[in-house]
Amino acid sequence: MPGLDFLFDAEDGRRVMGRLETPGATPRGWAIFAHCFTCGKDSLAAARVTRALARAGIGVLRFDFAGSGGRGAASESPMFGANVGDLVAAARAMTRAGMPPALLVGHSFGGTAAFIAAGELPEIKAVATIAAPADAAHVLSQFAPEDLERIMAEGEAEVAIAGRPFTIRRSFLAEVQEQDVEAKVGTLGRALLIMHAPLDTVVGIDHASRLFLAARHPKSFVSLDQADHLLTRIEDANYAAGMIAAWASRYLPPLVADVPQVEVAQGVSASETGAGALQLEIRSGDHRLLADEPVSVGGLGSGLSPYELVAAGLAACTVMTMRLYANRKGFPLARAHAVVEHSKMSGMEPADRFTRTIRLEGPLDADQREKIVAIGDRCPVDLTLMRGSDVQTRLAEAAEAPLEGVE
Repeated sequence: MPGLDFLFDAEDGRRVMGRLETPGATPRGWAIFAHCFTCGKDSLAAARVTRALARAGIGVLRFDFAGSGGRGAASESPMFGANVGDLVAAARAMTRAGMPPALLVGHSFGGTAAFIAAGELPEIKAVATIAAPADAAHVLSQFAPEDLERIMAEGEAEVAIAGRPFTIRRSFLAEVQEQDVEAKVGTLGRALLIMHAPLDTVVGIDHASRLFLAARHPKSFVSLDQADHLLTRIEDANYAAGMIAAWASRYLPPLVADVPQVEVAQGVSASETGAGALQLEIRSGDHRLLADEPVSVGGLGSGLSPYELVAAGLAACTVMTMRLYANRKGFPLARAHAVVEHSKMSGMEPADRFTRTIRLEGPLDADQREKIVAIGDRCPVDLTLMRGSDVQTRLAEAAEAPLEGVE
């Protein structure tokens, strides 16, 4: 699903435009991502991690902190308290919108803000951080000594950090030096996942050790191995998101199938026909069809390929689910169509993407169309693909009878 705009009011009255990455099916839960000091909501790490979490079924809001600004003129002076307040305001706005967050994810300085904000949000069950410093004042190590002197002498000054201009005030320096992050972590009382790369040259691995020692159980540590501080390699961002999704599943609301499966499927057999190199006969009860591969890869092109059969299952389930729902609601759906295409996405984890296009016929109003599409987006096969399955294999004895229901 493409990202959606999400607007909320900050505690100081600012209107904040966030980006909501939504799962393709019923969300397993909701989260908020806090970006690093020199980043923004559209930085590589923020975009890649939140999108990967959405593919894992977790909806995530990301937004620009006050003072993160754009890449043109100097950003207005950041304030640590404003960052924390923005996270609190975002969580409350999501809850009002029916998307209560249970997870905070913080990258670098955003992880520090996430620790503090979680203490003000009882609905947050877990906090995951990536390359977070153990003290907020660590951000000052990114300033040149002469810049710090100018800020202290003049009250504020424009400085360049990671190639970007920022206006920094003396009050910001005092604010971050007052924060006792390790003490906050020690009394947080939430599940904590600390992720850090041993060779991080911006925030050393010793910060992860300090945070882990300060935290109380349940706490976990995951090494990001060769990743850099900003997760510039997409495989590192995907790995971090995968670890967060797996770890956070214990702290998210339980999964509930909101669209029941109409009928349990019978067993299906696939047997070689001997025609061509790859042609198969697919059988299930009284039903027969052929599966094959295109001529270009050595098949006869006489049937659907394996991935086309998977796509066919998703398309069929989508249309059937929409039909059952429309009939139950009395909506004037004349005919429903779904086209599903499968592709492999380079650099994405998981790499498989199924793109579904739905077409509805009949005198439906906008609200009816939206509801029908929403229920089709949560059909049982969709949920199976989104949430994964347990696949078991056994070798049958030569004289063993066929599966029940399969000739």
